[in-house]
Amino acid sequence: MCAVFGVLGEFDEATAKTALARLTHRGPDYCGVELRNNLFFAHQRLSILDADARSHQPLKHENILLSFNGEIYNFQELKSKLDFDFKTQSDSEVIIAAYLQWGVDFVQHLRGMFAIALLDGETLYLFRDRLGKKPLFYLEQTNTFAFASEIKGVLPFLRKKEMNDDALLSYLTFLAPTPPYTFFKGIHKLAAGEYLIYKDKHVKVQKYFDLLDAKPNLITSKDEAVHTLSSLLEESIELRLNADVPMASLLSGGIDSASLNAYALKHGAKLQTYTLGYKEFAKYDERANAKESAAFLGLANTEVEICQSDFINASEKVFDVLDEPLNDPAAIPLYLLFEKIKEDGYKVVLSGEGSDELFLGYRQYFEYLDIEQAANLGHKNWLKKYFRSNFSMNREWEWYKRVFDETLLFRTSGEKFTDLQKNLLLRRNVKDNESLKYLKPYRDTFENSEHTDESIWYSYVDLNIFQAEHFLTKLDRVSMAHSIESRTPFLDYKLASCVFSIAPQLRYQDKTTKSLLKEIMKTQLDEKILKRKKKGFSNPYMEYLIASGGLELIKEVNMQTGLFREEELEKYIQTASKGSFKQHLWGLYVLSVWIKKHLL
Repeated sequence: MCAVFGVLGEFDEATAKTALARLTHRGPDYCGVELRNNLFFAHQRLSILDADARSHQPLKHENILLSFNGEIYNFQELKSKLDFDFKTQSDSEVIIAAYLQWGVDFVQHLRGMFAIALLDGETLYLFRDRLGKKPLFYLEQTNTFAFASEIKGVLPFLRKKEMNDDALLSYLTFLAPTPPYTFFKGIHKLAAGEYLIYKDKHVKVQKYFDLLDAKPNLITSKDEAVHTLSSLLEESIELRLNADVPMASLLSGGIDSASLNAYALKHGAKLQTYTLGYKEFAKYDERANAKESAAFLGLANTEVEICQSDFINASEKVFDVLDEPLNDPAAIPLYLLFEKIKEDGYKVVLSGEGSDELFLGYRQYFEYLDIEQAANLGHKNWLKKYFRSNFSMNREWEWYKRVFDETLLFRTSGEKFTDLQKNLLLRRNVKDNESLKYLKPYRDTFENSEHTDESIWYSYVDLNIFQAEHFLTKLDRVSMAHSIESRTPFLDYKLASCVFSIAPQLRYQDKTTKSLLKEIMKTQLDEKILKRKKKGFSNPYMEYLIASGGLELIKEVNMQTGLFREEELEKYIQTASKGSFKQHLWGLYVLSVWIKKHLL
């Protein structure tokens, strides 16, 4: 787990070195640089496998240079198939060998998480892994092309800081900017499953993987689905237990983390686990449930308790780590949790991201499926008129309006500000359904695929937006801020593709969240764990924000920018203080912090 970095074309060497130094936290074990005329190609290494100096990057072979961030879990299997004189025991060298044998199609053979920069002569290739676990940003300006694992690595090359409007509008709706946008105009990001070619000062971005390529309804039997998924999940976890450094695991009170640790135990890995708790707010705490899970599994569990001052003191560090607004208040307690894990000497952590999206773990998925049926009502014109003329801020109003308007209902599980809400809040005109343009590439792909069940759309868009750009962004930045590699076994592409090949009804026909996963784990986990109500990574962020006086910052920034209508902003402040629209307001706070730092 590392940082990739490079500049092609004209650059100042001192600026390049300064930019690279900003990524040290991602790879503190070694820094390698290949410096030539019009080329600065570099790598910050976090040693997880084969820590020997022979595996330092950038790795060279003839006219090829490689800088690679991630893990290729099937590299030993690939190694046995490749005709190459290997000099190391690393997965990095396997990437070069695979490229020499298969060309750019080598990426189709990789099983893992990765951001890859491969320079072949004058042609640069950048790859982001299939499900977006590892980030990759780039900047193209006259005579200069720069790329890095984090925005802070390319920011020094940006000539002028301006806010990207598409990033702002997509962030307000979807919690994070949608690809290719970032908040910095001119800096872009690759989407999950994309690769970029830079040749002759020209950029071309292409898709190499899509979950919807999985053939639908290949598995129609529940027993077969459970058997196949069980084997793939076990295999995915086993692959991710390979490391030459100490490994730990997160443990909540839910089924996801318990499943990971149960399978790890099955393969001889008794991992140290960690759970977060809050000193002043027991209602957000999962320590009691996690303690029961740890006792059942026979694991040593460390409880990390944070208080209001911990949260407030860490918030500025976290905002710096993230580089741009991300509307997820859980980033701060998660940062503090990883801080403790690092103190205890661990460099790899297992985490349960992706399970909810694959196995329908959010109750609202079932609500959406029910509401979809309202589109079939024979007499709905009066309902259409009613909802149009009786506006409500509540999300249920918006859902039914969409159904009766015959427009797209589900727009990710993370949807916060609707277009009508943005139109009221912002001092600009935002048309209803304007935000659909950010989902259009995904919706077009879905409608042109062989898949027709809307539940597949839910999982598909959530994995590409809600998961890849929101949850995985958070996980990558806060873990790598402490030089820790996070591994997410549920997001193995073979496992995910298998889910997409199962008859969709098998996931929701009994109206139970995570029905298939619970069936897989019923012989391995206690019934109490299987039946626990989902709690999520909730935390007292609004209570902390109010206590810190942070709400005044939103007003202060708005006075200087005039971005929001004051009376509408005040409504959000008042409702959030009473417990409603809390994450809406948190998103405005995080945005205000970023604007004050970078634009004012």
